[in-house]
Amino acid sequence: MKKVGILYQPKIAAAVALAEELASFLPSLEASVWLCSAWEEGEAKAQVEGTELILSVGGDGTILRAARAVVPWSVPIVGINLGRLGFMTELSAEEAQQRLPAFLAGEGWIDERAMLQAELAGKDLTFHALNDVVVGRGATSRVVYVTTIIDGAPLTTYKADGLLLATATGSTGYSLAAGGPILYPQAKEILLNPLFPHLTFANALLFPSTAIVELTVGTDHQAMLSIDGQINIELESGDSIRVMLSPHVTRFLRAKPPTFFYSSLMERLGQR
Repeated sequence: MKKVGILYQPKIAAAVALAEELASFLPSLEASVWLCSAWEEGEAKAQVEGTELILSVGGDGTILRAARAVVPWSVPIVGINLGRLGFMTELSAEEAQQRLPAFLAGEGWIDERAMLQAELAGKDLTFHALNDVVVGRGATSRVVYVTTIIDGAPLTTYKADGLLLATATGSTGYSLAAGGPILYPQAKEILLNPLFPHLTFANALLFPSTAIVELTVGTDHQAMLSIDGQINIELESGDSIRVMLSPHVTRFLRAKPPTFFYSSLMERLGQR
């Protein structure tokens, strides 16, 4: 018997309904089930150990929460799309019951994605991000200064709305909107992308998976550390954040071939 967890977007009525429908359906496939709002990450994390499959019912935001909830167990995730773009999802709501028996029978392949680890110095806080880590301004519309060091060597001090570090998965999110490049999904490199830089170096940079990036904030107003756009921590001038590749990964269970990424990307960007 497989243990399956279902995480759903609580603000989408259709996601809640589908999650409950799947929770009723899965025991017929000899699976035990637990159900939790994706917004209750602590409650979800408490149930993950021993789980063999996670169903994420919502959109890409729900998957981001699911990815953090399963750290450090790296349980495979199947995304069921009830959101808008659904870059990371695998199934539509209509396909879910039809495809799940095959997944539970062991079919499909594992799509392994890199994550980032961000450590806030002096505050004993460590975060893991599937998409991106952003150090930038808060509510006040004024630039921040972000002194950047790569592997112990000074790079530059950015004067900008912020600085974004993204994984390959995150390269199709906020970073893409900010003019960054798209990386192959299984790439391990770390993408650095300045956000609206002012009279400073403006190009995106790509660092190897071994890179350690240290960011120190200089500001006389509010600044923020944002993890996947969902966890936001206020920063003070002088705060330092250390970002590197996480020792953990996100694992997606897929049915579509790996090359599906390209046609899916063009479709979602309105090019087909």
